[in-house]
Amino acid sequence: MNYIRITKENIDKEHICCAMSGRQSVAKKEWLKQRFDDGLVFYRSAERGKCFIEYIPAENAWVPIAADGYLYIDCLWVSGSMKGHGYSNDLLEACIRDAKAQGKKGICILCAEGRKREFLADPKFLTYKGFRVADISDCGINLMYLPIESGAQPPHFKECAKHPVIEEAGFVLYYTDQCPYTYYWVPRVQEVAKEHGILFKAIHITDKESAQNVPAPVTTYALFRDGQFLTQSIQSDKKFLAQAGLQN
Repeated sequence: MNYIRITKENIDKEHICCAMSGRQSVAKKEWLKQRFDDGLVFYRSAERGKCFIEYIPAENAWVPIAADGYLYIDCLWVSGSMKGHGYSNDLLEACIRDAKAQGKKGICILCAEGRKREFLADPKFLTYKGFRVADISDCGINLMYLPIESGAQPPHFKECAKHPVIEEAGFVLYYTDQCPYTYYWVPRVQEVAKEHGILFKAIHITDKESAQNVPAPVTTYALFRDGQFLTQSIQSDKKFLAQAGLQN
């Protein structure tokens, strides 16, 4: 498999794998464009499909972690017909080579404790590749890391991510434009919440500093209910109503 690196120069004409069509794709591309100067790297398969890796120096990552000197993987996604061909290995190895070339301490990424959870990395795959658990959030989301520099201090969650709680009642959503699915689904959830009289507040994170202080380990999509972290899984309108107990 050959891979294409998405850059400022080619992003307008290249497909970016995860993006839905139309305005959703535009929103994601605009988010990426603003991150390239922060060191973001995006590789995708030359063949069309969901097969890509996106990573960035951890100091510039939109997550509340302390991981100076590490690379942070925003997303490593291989799905559908792309699975089972070793492409995840290829993409991860590209990130490892880059980390070594830059003299980084290591690489870190989010996954779910003990199991695969939607929109998070597979902990079994990461463990197989030599990753270790660096820190665990109360909501069961882990920060895993692959050390490169001997004796490197492991990264860790900021307190706001390690203990994800808020004081507001009802549903509160923190989200960014990093995932194109938020652009599509958040307005629809806002609409059905209003229609059903459900207390719902959406907080759109649009800058790195705010993202690095979100009260949850995941910032792409973090849904709370009555102060407690509920899910990082992007909700359709129907899924949200089920969470609210209004659909079977």
